[in-house]
Amino acid sequence: MQTIELSPTDTIPNNPLPLVVLPGAIAPEAAEPEAVMARLQQNGWQGTWVYTVFDYWHYHAEGHEVLACVSGEAVIGFGGDGDGGAEIAMKPGDVVIIPAGVGHKRLSGGDGFQVVGAYPPGQSGAITKAGGMAIDEAERKIATLTLPDRDPVSGEAPGALAAWRD
Repeated sequence: MQTIELSPTDTIPNNPLPLVVLPGAIAPEAAEPEAVMARLQQNGWQGTWVYTVFDYWHYHAEGHEVLACVSGEAVIGFGGDGDGGAEIAMKPGDVVIIPAGVGHKRLSGGDGFQVVGAYPPGQSGAITKAGGMAIDEAERKIATLTLPDRDPVSGEAPGALAAWRD
């Protein structure tokens, strides 16, 4: 497990909570879309979907998000352009848990790259493009969100999300 702290930019609020990177959290042979969606749902995360990661900077002010790679490979940027950001290569079985407000974008990757996404109960994956909301407004929305109780992959409480409670 790796955690990455990302500072706010002019257009992306990011979050004091770290990005949680879980390489190989799911066995590649178990990284089938339906199985991963079922696993996340069993662990209390909802609103599951299968798609790629958009190729423009965006964030979610209304929910934390988990992304689990189920096919292909890609490099995903987190935090925004510039010095404070991070680039993470993802392949099947890799998972990232993204705090609300953390900007993300697909920087490279083939047409076959897909992830399963999900959100904690009562939270939403509504998309805000970088610069689409005033940073202080986004921070106010993010501050109202509850922290998820369970790790979306293991189902443990808090599991990898202990990084958000220290």
